Amino acid sequence: MSAMQSEVEAKQQLMPTQSSVEVLIVSGRSGSGKTSVLNILEDLGYYVIDNMPLSLLPAAAQRLTEDSNISKLALGVDIRTLAADSANFKYIYEQLLSTYGTDKVKIIYLTAQESVLVARFAATRRVHPLMAMDRYDVKNLPSAIKRETETLGPISSNADIIVDTSTLNIHQLKERVREYVGIDNQITVNLLSFGFKFGVPIDADFVFDVRILPNPHWNPELRVKTGTDAEVIEFFAQFPEVNDMQQDIYTFLNRWLPEFLHNNRHTVTVAIGCTGGKHRSVFMTETLFARLSQSLPYELKVMVKHREKLHWGH
Repeated sequence: MSAMQSEVEAKQQLMPTQSSVEVLIVSGRSGSGKTSVLNILEDLGYYVIDNMPLSLLPAAAQRLTEDSNISKLALGVDIRTLAADSANFKYIYEQLLSTYGTDKVKIIYLTAQESVLVARFAATRRVHPLMAMDRYDVKNLPSAIKRETETLGPISSNADIIVDTSTLNIHQLKERVREYVGIDNQITVNLLSFGFKFGVPIDADFVFDVRILPNPHWNPELRVKTGTDAEVIEFFAQFPEVNDMQQDIYTFLNRWLPEFLHNNRHTVTVAIGCTGGKHRSVFMTETLFARLSQSLPYELKVMVKHREKLHWGH
């Protein structure tokens, strides 16, 4: 078998089959939260296409899934897309169902009470899309909302889930979307050691100061070592207060980091600092990493990084 044939077969193995591709059509009344849902889906790993002409969607979906190994697509369809090609929606929808399967193509439809939509447009000072189109004879916002609802009828009548966002905040909306698509919230926990003399990390959510602990720097034999070396680890083992502080920080983080799963967060940075970022903070970060990576829920992925590593040789 030639090298070229092997490469082609390898690519084919990586390529998602049509039966494994998920397609979500996201639509709804203007001001009801379609853009927010598309942003949420993008954060959850979906490839998002918004406001593409309906007639181009099947070909675009096929190209992306076959050429780019994309298996999760979210297609945004709003009144601007539908107004130009409304007669084709049923045909396009049936074409997607035929290609990917009825269990793989779903419609999420967003709506809200008319009074809420009016208030949202007033708050943002936006013009309803239909009011900017000459082909629609709408003279005010309520008539535009009514006409839009009628035009979106082919989509809403086929919706697999209808979400009323009238009383939902962004966090609640994300929970609804996650529950529907069956994806657990994933958060990366960055454990970052640093040296205070180089500045506090500006993106830290929590900062722990371990400069109160005994410092190996004052031992000439340990000065050239780091918090990952066995000799430094043995040094810290002599002092009960080191274990006490490590246990206190671990207890706090193990208790409260899982609470971020209920928030609209994707990363949490825990910074642990000593003077130079070489001994105490490195040891504490590595020790916490070993424990937290075992005890935290699987939705929390723990990473470790030593910011001052470039300075260790100096």
